[in-house]
Amino acid sequence: MIHVYTGNGKGKTTAAIGMAVRAAGAGNNVFFAQFVKGKPYSELNVLKNIPSIVVKQYGLECFIVKEPTERDIQAARNGLKEVKSVIQSGSYGVIILDEACIALYYHLFTLEELLDVINLLKPYNELIITGRYAPEALIALADLVTEMKEIKHYYTKGTEARKGIEY
Repeated sequence: MIHVYTGNGKGKTTAAIGMAVRAAGAGNNVFFAQFVKGKPYSELNVLKNIPSIVVKQYGLECFIVKEPTERDIQAARNGLKEVKSVIQSGSYGVIILDEACIALYYHLFTLEELLDVINLLKPYNELIITGRYAPEALIALADLVTEMKEIKHYYTKGTEARKGIEY
């Protein structure tokens, strides 16, 4: 099955992490590929302590406030290439492409390149794709789509990201 967690609300990555933990608890190997993000995040510390979960980040600095560089593009493309190898290896039941929709939005790789990877999935694979701005073609292809909708957020009152809550 293919899951897509999208929308402008908080919780997409958190939902994917919950799936990773659940899958690991059931005995599955999980490959957690995080695009765009390259900084240390508290939740990744926990995932890295679970032997059946492999976490790889394919982001450098946070470029969301500026244009991606050629290095950002290359990092994302290298990540997609590694995900392709991971799927072909058959070693992982669950593959998570965190922030892949944002990578698409910023043209770090194309939808066609992502679809080429998706087409490699085996019947036993579960794929979770997260990020704002999921393209309609990806939504149509998915078996499950959840939209996180922001109703109210404390950022609008000037609250900055807090360790253990947002990162």
